[in-house]
Amino acid sequence: MFVKDVMVQNQVGLHARPATFFIQKANEFKSSVWVEKEERRVNAKSLLGVLSLGIVGGTEIRIIADGADEEEAVEALVALVQSGFAD
Repeated sequence: MFVKDVMVQNQVGLHARPATFFIQKANEFKSSVWVEKEERRVNAKSLLGVLSLGIVGGTEIRIIADGADEEEAVEALVALVQSGFAD
């Protein structure tokens, strides 16, 4: 299991378009991937799950992965969040 915390940089947070980019990136990996905000954890490969967290700009989230490519998955998602989704 690999875990990393990251601050959401973009103004709108993880809503529709950025959340779609996030999920597409998460789906590139074999590992199980979750995103956690406060005490709620959801599947990072689920659009409804990610949107249900209501993540806004300036929120700290935790990205967790477990599996063969867990470290690469977390690092790629952290980089995407830090870029402000300016892929």
